[in-house]
Amino acid sequence: MSRGHGDWGSSLLSCCTPFPGVSWYPVSGVLRYDRGTLLLEGTPAPPALPAVFRWDARVEAWRAPAYRYFEVASELRGQLQANRAPQYRRLALDYTPPYALHPHQREALAAWKQNRGRGLVELPTGAGKTALGLLALSWAGRSALVVVPTRVLMHQWYAELRSAFPDLPVGLIGDGEHEVFDLAVATYDSAAIHAEGLGNRYGCLILDEVHHLPTDLYSPIATYSLAPYRLGLTASLERSDGRQELLYEYVGPLVYRKEAAELKGSVLADYRIEEVRVALSPAERAAYRQALEVRNAFVQAQGIDLGTLAGWAEFVRRSSRSESGRRAMRAHREAARIATAAPAKLRALEVILTRHSGQKTLISPRKTTWPTRSVRPSCSPASPTRPPSKSGRPFWRASPRAATWPS
Repeated sequence: MSRGHGDWGSSLLSCCTPFPGVSWYPVSGVLRYDRGTLLLEGTPAPPALPAVFRWDARVEAWRAPAYRYFEVASELRGQLQANRAPQYRRLALDYTPPYALHPHQREALAAWKQNRGRGLVELPTGAGKTALGLLALSWAGRSALVVVPTRVLMHQWYAELRSAFPDLPVGLIGDGEHEVFDLAVATYDSAAIHAEGLGNRYGCLILDEVHHLPTDLYSPIATYSLAPYRLGLTASLERSDGRQELLYEYVGPLVYRKEAAELKGSVLADYRIEEVRVALSPAERAAYRQALEVRNAFVQAQGIDLGTLAGWAEFVRRSSRSESGRRAMRAHREAARIATAAPAKLRALEVILTRHSGQKTLISPRKTTWPTRSVRPSCSPASPTRPPSKSGRPFWRASPRAATWPS
């Protein structure tokens, strides 16, 4: 697959002839990656220095956010003594989808390429965003990290990457694994915790369900990364807090968008959306509040702010050091379990399945801990059209009565 784009990750060798008509001297410094930032050492403040740099008197060097590497590398091309910031590699990736692309997929990929491999794509669920991501990282040809919100999606992306690039090892970062390979999939939680260490290892960042990114906890995944190629995928870019605006700076502009209504009846099956709300029982609400009180008492006593990446990492670290900390972590997990695995959800599901008896049904939970005992007997294993997840857990497909997901 032809690329025809610049190599932002190659070494920026020193002392090339200045650009025609520009009167400045070479920067003659060394650019390196330092804990989520770019550090330019060994140079005064020449006229050619990009405006994103600020002087850091603590280390007597110029510092810039890592996510501005794209423009820094462009502006300083050929002027540095050495560029030691990127630690990712060129990869020979050649992905051909097993089916003909739909017009909207071709248009989205072309729009992203035209913006030099940076930007956001908003497509409805089922419109082929995964294939678009595979094509994008193939075109970028650099070490690539795919970031997803759940472990289920992590294993699904792992299977897709193994199928698309069978000659390359694929790593998992999350669910008890930490494999920093040239191709890897991470959950948002794990990518955020390890953002400083991962920031210069990948030249291509694929952010699935990118609307999860603009929070204090997850933003460092993008801001600490110097990946010049970035693709954010989502079915719904808007957030109730308006923080989707941060995505335009951290990932790139919205380069392509299609509404579900535009693909309905052709690419997508005819559908309607109904929201079913369930309530916790009085006992569940009491247990939920009690669990949060135990957790919050610990974090407040320790002065921990769970709304930040550093705070969450500190909670994880301190919770393992004392019995009160371990009790707080157990309480945190119990509160999450109560909220995500409420029996009322199963009761509502049973009503839906009864109402649609005889129809194929796909159930897609947010958490794999959601109880599935009552629906699993009516499932049938999926045909082996996809490779298994790394854990060996099978994929499932709908039976005439019900369906479920990897357990």
